[in-house]
Amino acid sequence: MPVQILRQGSSLIATVQSALTDSDAVRLQQDLMDHVSRFRSEGIILDVGSIDVLDSFAARSLRTIARMTRLRGADTVIVGLQPEIAFAMVQLGLTFDDMYTCLDLDEGLTLLDRLRTARRTPGRRGGVR
Repeated sequence: MPVQILRQGSSLIATVQSALTDSDAVRLQQDLMDHVSRFRSEGIILDVGSIDVLDSFAARSLRTIARMTRLRGADTVIVGLQPEIAFAMVQLGLTFDDMYTCLDLDEGLTLLDRLRTARRTPGRRGGVR
């Protein structure tokens, strides 16, 4: 099932509606990279709140998306991670240490705004961690 990607200002919002198959995850990576390049997006929100199962390939795919898009100048925020999934990820040693996570879409948008502001502030390098 393809994931719909919406544009909100300089950000992209991708809402995953159900568990990602391996081919869905690869397609999402490709589509997001295409959108980031085409729209010169500065931020991406991946809303995974509807997912009740996240296998290791899908988790690695989300990390890969964040790394690839960061190289293109866009920060990625994962929002809506269910408590059960977070617990299982910790038990399996899967982490999102190298990317941002927030509870919901509103927090994610606020974080992206803070990151953009920090990046544009003279004398600051990188962003907020």
